[in-house]
Amino acid sequence: MADTARPDIIYTKVDEAPQLASASLLPIIRAFTKAAGITVGTKDISLAGRIISQFPEVLTDAQKQADDLAELGELVKEADANVIKLPNISASQPQLNAAIKELQAQGYKLPDYPANATTDEEKSVKARYDAIKGSAVNPVLREGNSDRRAPKAVKEYAKKNPHSMGEWLSTSKTHVATMGENDFRANEKSVTVSAASAGKAKIEFVAKDGAASVLKGDWALDEGDVIDGTYMSVKALSAFLEKEIASAKEEGILFSLHMKATMMKVSDPIIFGHCVKAFLKDVFAKHEATFAELGVNPDLGIGDLEAKVATLPADKAAEITADIKAALNNGPAMYMVNSDKGITNLHVSSDVIIDASMPALIRAGGKGWGPDGKEGDTKCVIPDSSYAGVYSAVIDHCKANGALDPSKMGTVPNVGLMAQKAEEYGSHPQTFKAPADGTIRVVDAAGNTLISHDVEEGDIWRACRTKDAPIRDWVKLGVTRARLSGMPGVFWLDKSRAHDAELIKKVQAYLPEHDTSGLDLQIMAPTEAAKHTTARIAQGLDTISITGNVLRDYLTDLYPILEVGTSAKMLSIVPLMNGGGLFETGAGGSAPKHVQQLMEENYLRWDSLGEFCALGASLEHLANVKGNAKASVLAETLDNAIEKLLDNDKSPSRRVGGLDNRGSHFYIALYWAQNLAAQDKDADLKAHFAPIAESLTANEDKIVGELNGVQGNAADLGGYYRSDDTKTDAVMRPSATLNAVIG
Repeated sequence: MADTARPDIIYTKVDEAPQLASASLLPIIRAFTKAAGITVGTKDISLAGRIISQFPEVLTDAQKQADDLAELGELVKEADANVIKLPNISASQPQLNAAIKELQAQGYKLPDYPANATTDEEKSVKARYDAIKGSAVNPVLREGNSDRRAPKAVKEYAKKNPHSMGEWLSTSKTHVATMGENDFRANEKSVTVSAASAGKAKIEFVAKDGAASVLKGDWALDEGDVIDGTYMSVKALSAFLEKEIASAKEEGILFSLHMKATMMKVSDPIIFGHCVKAFLKDVFAKHEATFAELGVNPDLGIGDLEAKVATLPADKAAEITADIKAALNNGPAMYMVNSDKGITNLHVSSDVIIDASMPALIRAGGKGWGPDGKEGDTKCVIPDSSYAGVYSAVIDHCKANGALDPSKMGTVPNVGLMAQKAEEYGSHPQTFKAPADGTIRVVDAAGNTLISHDVEEGDIWRACRTKDAPIRDWVKLGVTRARLSGMPGVFWLDKSRAHDAELIKKVQAYLPEHDTSGLDLQIMAPTEAAKHTTARIAQGLDTISITGNVLRDYLTDLYPILEVGTSAKMLSIVPLMNGGGLFETGAGGSAPKHVQQLMEENYLRWDSLGEFCALGASLEHLANVKGNAKASVLAETLDNAIEKLLDNDKSPSRRVGGLDNRGSHFYIALYWAQNLAAQDKDADLKAHFAPIAESLTANEDKIVGELNGVQGNAADLGGYYRSDDTKTDAVMRPSATLNAVIG
């Protein structure tokens, strides 16, 4: 039974730039919704908040806080759930370590992360911390599939005001390099669980001598689940990486590695580590003993290696530092995260995230930044071949046809299968590094082997599950969006891939449950679907991509970044399977840079357009579910305000002295109040907002002056991962005039 005292809308507390923006925006949201009798509460799903919630036994009563993520995980199963979910940190190991250190410095007596846990206590601490790493939030909240698209106002604005696009030349050497064999794609096996196999399965490692050990027990499988098992050969991976490093050097282009170590928190950091070792092969060979003593872990990147080396005696540290520098200089020029500071692609695994890095590179004409601070053609290394062909197809299109034109491009909405930890992003608890040569297998409750692979020591083996009900719901959502939009839809599924073949059977079984007459629905392998879709958007035509979980993540950055310049402006709706709504606000990949700029210059470039759009969708959902007519008026007038905001160019500018995030919040409040005062559907709202609109209009110059006047100086937030609320409010709400009107 739903809690009647629960707020109508839950607004999530997260991290970095989106959370700083909330300090300015949330008071405005609450002031406007209060007039309609709507309550807005918060739940803390930030990295710091999640860490604190897991260790109550070492904290004071004042420091303790509830496990809000777990509570939200239950809430999203309720029929009346209404959650606005902002981008949160999917923590890499270095980010987790940094957050722990900051909290410890703030007085939280948290344990250090025990990288080499031996005692039961250390293993317990490590398990709790590991549960926080990577994509820990989204799988808990996503009890529905994804409906993500560019809002009409955003798309129209991008066409009228096209963003810059780099020039693509047919002579570009930029290309994608992928394994194609002995990787996750090539070794995948997939089965649909039968009634006889349902129950608690286990994943076992069987050594060469026949001794079996359980890697994971009590893996609950239901009839109809699609389960996959696969592995990547690390011998093949290392050989591939060494070959591509040499190839980049020979071709005179930048070397870059693109993956998702934040989401694929077990497999991709290991792959990243192998790339670090391959690039610094001679260094690791020469200093093997010293690195063992230091506890060097290549999975943590060159940045961690340099930090550990710096703890050595000066002469030894200088020797190794010189060897690292020589290796970097002797190899191919590397794609840089920050050329000025010497931060390479291989410094930290979470610095280069494929769904943000590849679209940015394609938008830039296939150019990446090199160590010399200049742009250059780039070898884009994507080790696993499952989806590498998608990026290759778009690159090939641009080489042949030139850069895409945002003023003429069509749009690519996405319907994504993600409910209940669907597909690869739900594989973390079933990903293992093979402890020795042997066999890893999935054994069902009856003792039958469902999937089995012969592996070698160090190979990366993983299994994932996609449940039947989410697949059925995904097919329904795809048909619904095709019907409502009038657009053709493409299921990005490859009949030659084991997992996709199982999904194709289900798609073909569930499509007849719906009226598909007059709809254009096709099934294409991802590479072909990318060619087809990209050719269509170049002609100004629209195509719905109906995809699995990882492709959902990739494509909802790829096409929006090309179409409208950013994925942060996307409307992301998750119709929850039990009737509620989850409204997501776009990507947060640029959030760290924005925070750094705020702390240095008191200027926040973060664009809250995604939050505005999510709020509008949340209010529409509330109006429909609870019959709140005032919520409908708020949603309609907010949409009008968003259009006016874009038409008047009141989004954050690019540099200090212009309007920043706080200024755009003022203008959304101004335009929203003006629309509410002008509408005639609700007399109470009209009367309430008329004086607010009048006051904001009369004080526009004064308020903008107060907001912009604080720029240019350092800002003290009291912390990065857990900022001080009082200090943050002072920084993010510097206009006394605006605060007096809003409250």
